[in-house]
Amino acid sequence: MDTTQFWQLIANARDQAGPDADHDEIAATASDLLAARPPADIVAAEQVFWDLMSKSYGSPLWAAAYMINGGCSDDGFDYFRGWLILQGQDAFDRAVADPDSLADLPVVREAAEHGMELEGEGALSIASSAYQQAAGEEISSDYTINYSDTDDSWDFDFDDTEELKRRLPKLAELYR
Repeated sequence: MDTTQFWQLIANARDQAGPDADHDEIAATASDLLAARPPADIVAAEQVFWDLMSKSYGSPLWAAAYMINGGCSDDGFDYFRGWLILQGQDAFDRAVADPDSLADLPVVREAAEHGMELEGEGALSIASSAYQQAAGEEISSDYTINYSDTDDSWDFDFDDTEELKRRLPKLAELYR
């Protein structure tokens, strides 16, 4: 399984889960779809997932997650990025390139209006759940994660609302 096939898996899971599905339902549907594939594809999907997690690891996106969720620990940032992957390739690519673009997503607007956190912890176990279902055993955790260094220009206190407002103006407007 390559990145294109992984994104197709997420798109199919979103379609099958339906427009009102939450992140847990989308992750479970993705696991079910992935479990129908050969074990080698499931293992490859695990690596693709963590490559995407690595690609999305950066201070600007972390600041956006901090603003959206009212704080964001290390684990919280993993869960936020899992949620972001479940939103699909377009939303993911846009948010990684410009975290302030998250303000354009209806789900983010709804979360701001209702004070909801955005996290998708279940996304982190799509492949392991699929492998357990398909092979009846634990997946081998041989994937690699290569996080790049964070952007030093974003090394500031994310509680500095004025700085966040300057850097993420559309999100700041939603989360004032």
